[in-house]
Amino acid sequence: MATFLLEIGTEELPADFAGSALEQLKLRVRRDLAEARINSGTIRVDGTPRRLALRLEDLAERQEDRSEERKGPPAQQAFRDGLPTPAAVGFARRCGVDPEALEVRDTEKGAFVFARTIEPGRVTAEVLAELAPAWIWSLQGRRFMRWGNGESRFSRPLRWLVALLDGAVVPITLADCDPPLHSDRISRGHRLHADPVVIDTATAYVGVLAAADVQVDRQARASAIRQAITAAAEASTARPDLPDALFEELVDLVESPRLIEGAIEERFLDLPPEVLSTVMRAHQRYVPLQRQDAPADPLALKAGAQLLPRFLCIGNGLDAAAATIRRGNERVLRARLADAEFFLAADRSTASIDRREQLARVTFAEGLGSLRDRVERLEWCTDVLLERLLLDPPTADHARRAAHLCKHDLVSQMVGEFPELQGVMGGKYLLAEGEPRAVALAVLEHYLPRGAGDALPGSDAGAVVALAERLELLLSIYAKGERPTGSSDPYALRRAGNGLLQILWERGWRLDLLALLKRCSGHWAELFPGFAVDGPALASELAEFLRQRLVSLLEEEGFPVDLVQAVAGEGVPLERVLADPTDARDRAHLLVELRVEHKLEEVQAVVQRASRLASKGTLPASVYSPEGVVDAALFEKPSEAAMLEVLLQLEPIATGSDPSRYSHLAKGLADSASTLAAFFDGADSVLVMDEDPAVRANRLNLLAVLRNQASELADFTCLPTSYGLSKEISQQLSALVKLINEQKLKTSSNRSKSLPG
Repeated sequence: MATFLLEIGTEELPADFAGSALEQLKLRVRRDLAEARINSGTIRVDGTPRRLALRLEDLAERQEDRSEERKGPPAQQAFRDGLPTPAAVGFARRCGVDPEALEVRDTEKGAFVFARTIEPGRVTAEVLAELAPAWIWSLQGRRFMRWGNGESRFSRPLRWLVALLDGAVVPITLADCDPPLHSDRISRGHRLHADPVVIDTATAYVGVLAAADVQVDRQARASAIRQAITAAAEASTARPDLPDALFEELVDLVESPRLIEGAIEERFLDLPPEVLSTVMRAHQRYVPLQRQDAPADPLALKAGAQLLPRFLCIGNGLDAAAATIRRGNERVLRARLADAEFFLAADRSTASIDRREQLARVTFAEGLGSLRDRVERLEWCTDVLLERLLLDPPTADHARRAAHLCKHDLVSQMVGEFPELQGVMGGKYLLAEGEPRAVALAVLEHYLPRGAGDALPGSDAGAVVALAERLELLLSIYAKGERPTGSSDPYALRRAGNGLLQILWERGWRLDLLALLKRCSGHWAELFPGFAVDGPALASELAEFLRQRLVSLLEEEGFPVDLVQAVAGEGVPLERVLADPTDARDRAHLLVELRVEHKLEEVQAVVQRASRLASKGTLPASVYSPEGVVDAALFEKPSEAAMLEVLLQLEPIATGSDPSRYSHLAKGLADSASTLAAFFDGADSVLVMDEDPAVRANRLNLLAVLRNQASELADFTCLPTSYGLSKEISQQLSALVKLINEQKLKTSSNRSKSLPG
């Protein structure tokens, strides 16, 4: 068994390319080795800013032989008197075997001759030399470039290539480079060391580069960085502010990590903590140090109570230059924070209400007016939402005031320099000017969630303005005629739709989105006569869009696809889905519980059977009561009367408005399953499609009423007629039920709390 090394040497690679490139490389190599019939053990992919490295361990020295069986002419044409005919000889020659090696076998069409051919496997080194260029050029990423006169594209120019099978160089040529690049055993060490590095064998690769001050093993490098940062933070009795995205970037920015601790001038601790953190993390890739006892205050005006006057950074220089690197980083940070200090002072000299007026000079989107016009539409949406949510008067007042001022910081100098702070600075400026804390918090929260996994608004006022912001965006962009496509969503409409639904779920608010969209679409048609907006059509299109978002979110949460389709799929009327999106999620949760408890299948079997037969009748889906459509005088069997009794018991549950009715409806269907099944299969079972038209219609109406009542819970036709619930799936569904129950408790707790301050 052999070890293969391929090192692709480059100029400095972007950090965001490394992670994706290594995964792409691993997948491509695994696929190609399988297709090439080369057995391999561990496939290792690593990288530093100047190289991508592939190591294949326990590699077979040759391909496996390929065995192929070919069918020839009929036996009676291939042999006469036991001797091969010219047909057999020709077939054998084409297959590369002797005629004596042909076999005669019986098939469905008679006896035929067969030849078995074996293609010997090639030497692994030859195959790798052919495959490697495709591995390199197949890598994809952003902003690829050409260099020299070559036509091939890569993230950065390629500068060297190492290819070794154990100790032998595998001859690989990248002819598309300019000049062409040929493989050898010469690598490069740390960029501050000029001497080339000779790799004698593939297994010595990591050790040889370590001696040249390069930690090529990415996992080991990540572990070393994590340990160094954790130890330094603990020594300062602090917590490192190190998001996963920043950590991954740090790992791919250095090849010889060295921890450096720098100082922040005390005067800068008067800046808001988010300003310091944004400058350090997003702009300089430093790690801020949070005080362990720091209060959790999103509206803190000064960083001193939350951050230490120190930071950590991961350098790529030599130990001898540590002091110089530290001073350079401190000097750069000092300049950035001095700029932020200036921006803060300039912004504080202008009242927020005056900045709101300046929004009139900033265009929102072509045809949609200015940002101030957008704010006015957002305020209108806030009023409409408050009409429906019926929150207490102080909360409503805070939401209206927050909607009026929510975008003022978009024309501030601080947000102009640091766009990541929109909303954050708006809330802090308002609080400093004396606005109620609830108003400032709502302005800060109305951008939440910013993306998948982000926090949601924590206050009712903030949630209302966040809903209004997303509603206004969807209405305006759709009215303008633009739609998200599979590859393009420049206005982040999908994210807006997701956020709208997530906020409703998290707050536990029950809002008729369909009625809301109809109301708002009519108003938008009046606002933009130039767009020739068809209000009902706009409402219908947005409703379908939000249905798709709801389905997507439920599936991402782990709900089984069939259950999601049963509560929100295309077969379910929009009125059932969007009249209360929280209701749809609750029903999906209930179906999961029923499946985990093995109660769903029995109910499902009866309802599906009833639905199939009911489709042959004419009773509308809107009829939930058997009264007036079922005539007991036409009953011939006790099972008909028993079924009617079940329907009468289920009717008030199915037509009620209490959110708990679904569990009662599910229980009623489950408890009555045997009674309903007897209608079809018991001793007193009936023939639904009776020859008497009146009896037949009466029985079909019984089934249609049952179908309609059960449809309040779900569209049972979306569920498979049978399914297996493996132990693993059962455990996953049980975990989902537990998670949803915990979220419900959290939502209930949030609703019982008053606003901060």
